[in-house]
Amino acid sequence: MRLIGGDSLHILRELEDCSIDSVVTDPPYGLAFMGKKWDYDVPSVELWLEVFRVLKPGGHVLSFGGTRTYHRMVVNIEDAGFEIRDQLQWLYGSGFPKSHDASKGMDKAAGAEREVIGPKSTYREPQTPNGWDCTKRAEFETAPSTTLAKQWQGWGTALKPANEPIVLARKPLVGTVAANIAQYGTGALNIDASRIAPSDPEQYKANATRSDGKIREGFLASGMNATASEIGRWPANVLFDEEAAAVLDAQSGLIRTRNGYGIKGQTGGGTGAAYVMRKTEAHVSQKVIRENENGVLGGASRFFYVAKASKKERGEGNNHPTVKPIKLMEYLVRLITPPGGTVLDPFMGSGTTGVACKNLGFQFVGIEREQAYLEIAEKRIESQKLKNQLEMGNL
Repeated sequence: MRLIGGDSLHILRELEDCSIDSVVTDPPYGLAFMGKKWDYDVPSVELWLEVFRVLKPGGHVLSFGGTRTYHRMVVNIEDAGFEIRDQLQWLYGSGFPKSHDASKGMDKAAGAEREVIGPKSTYREPQTPNGWDCTKRAEFETAPSTTLAKQWQGWGTALKPANEPIVLARKPLVGTVAANIAQYGTGALNIDASRIAPSDPEQYKANATRSDGKIREGFLASGMNATASEIGRWPANVLFDEEAAAVLDAQSGLIRTRNGYGIKGQTGGGTGAAYVMRKTEAHVSQKVIRENENGVLGGASRFFYVAKASKKERGEGNNHPTVKPIKLMEYLVRLITPPGGTVLDPFMGSGTTGVACKNLGFQFVGIEREQAYLEIAEKRIESQKLKNQLEMGNL
């Protein structure tokens, strides 16, 4: 673990050529988020040129971006020489709309007082003998007063934020994919390690070994043909958190098993074609039913990775305003990094990428300009190291 304090552009110039296997980062979005000076702009072409230099041929970059400024970041990455391979979408349900209420603005401009008609659903203050405690007016619903405000009631200026795009870029290969991987260990995605987990990961293996020692892709350990639900589904370019997954499942309905077939639940619509499982051996379907209460396999969200964020990740002294879930960063690191490889995060923040690397056994180089966040990252990674050692019985 190398954690370096300082400006990313200056520090990157000190790193060796072709010394990094992958880059997973959450850089500034150029939105001046919460008035933070570090969010002044998206990373420049000059910085991405240094990232390009230190990355091995075929090495991948996964970089988060803001919905309004993502295009500027991607153009800079492309101008630095990278190939733009894909866009991933991280969908979440915890975003808060930062919208200006047009009706309230009109009443305010007219100097008109709005009538309080009741508390918002998030109101937690106790009621007073004379009604609600209206000292915090922002927590209450109000009715428009002027004619113009009534006409534009319900109009605002922003949608609820629920996604962040992630660019997947690659430094050009030297020769073919096979030749590049053989020479540098980079150039491809770790598909099997990133598959969406099967119902029984211990029994169902994507790459079972044949009697002659060769890999037998697409077969179970028993030699049976494997279905997508058994080996794990191919990773998609859409990633969910639990809240976004729950919304999708509520619309798609749940999938249940019956005699080895997948059948559509009664709680949602959809074509059903995407949910049908192939018939398997009786013991396989019975095992699935035993492992899933009432035979429920889940809704449509099971086709996508679900990042499980912990509230503790924002606690324990971590006050960074844009913390990403550790599980999400683990997934991204695993997807593009070869075994034992070195991951670079030139905008480390509070060190979530480093924690992910520590958990997965990857080497890590993190750069952070803000001293306060660097100290948080150091504490988080050291704490995770001790926790991992404790769990392994090494302490």
